[in-house]
Amino acid sequence: MPVTAPTPMVKLIALYRTPSEPKDFDRHFEAVHLPLLRAYPGLRRLELTRVEGAPLGDARYRVMVELYFDDRPAMDAALASQEGRAVTRDIMAFAAPLVTVFHGTVTPDPGPS
Repeated sequence: MPVTAPTPMVKLIALYRTPSEPKDFDRHFEAVHLPLLRAYPGLRRLELTRVEGAPLGDARYRVMVELYFDDRPAMDAALASQEGRAVTRDIMAFAAPLVTVFHGTVTPDPGPS
């Protein structure tokens, strides 16, 4: 039986820089923003990393969020949905100057060649 490679997923990544008022940011992020992110239609997995430091110097980021979708059309549909528009409104209201958002295809590491 032939082994087929897993279908690559698409990941939407948001990096939130450390705000001037971290406690207020954390409170809003936990109570409002995170539930909105979890409501994306078609979301397969959400990973949240609370940045604790950097190997050299200060970490400029507070939080990294990784949202996994089956493919680009699924991600685009989620972003265009009512839930996606709610996420965008929330980001613009509380984190617009702090967040960088980008996406890419998740490629499994093929291991040593």
